[in-house]
Amino acid sequence: MMNLEEAKRILAVFAREGVEYVVVGSMAMAAQGLIRATRDLDVFVSASAANVERLRRALKSLFDDDPNVDQIRAEDLAGDYPAIEYAPPKGEYSIDLLARLGQAFRYETIEYEEIDLDGVRVRVATPTMLYRMKRDTVRPQDRLDAEVLRREFGLKVE
Repeated sequence: MMNLEEAKRILAVFAREGVEYVVVGSMAMAAQGLIRATRDLDVFVSASAANVERLRRALKSLFDDDPNVDQIRAEDLAGDYPAIEYAPPKGEYSIDLLARLGQAFRYETIEYEEIDLDGVRVRVATPTMLYRMKRDTVRPQDRLDAEVLRREFGLKVE
């Protein structure tokens, strides 16, 4: 299970290594104060070769030089399959690395804000962005999340 403490640990290393990222999904909601259980950390990342190298360096430092980190490639994130699920060798969660979701969302277009989580500066999608990402999906949990975001943040329905 992914929790906010583990997410902060990972994101602190992302910040240290200069990874260009934005947290989306349930952990972004948690960072915005709306906590619910999740099994993953969803992160949009820049697919540039330099950023993916920083990302790999961060993950290797977190997870004991896991050789599986080398399978995360900029070519894949920039290509036809712009999503990679990385499962650390120890732990009950995964990190979903995304460069884009279909034609609707790309790293470059994710609206985010930097917030301080107990001394860790993290980039998280804004509540409005999270709402847009979740409102029209087929997953019932996403639609429920969208409604919670709309209500808690007083978002206007577009």
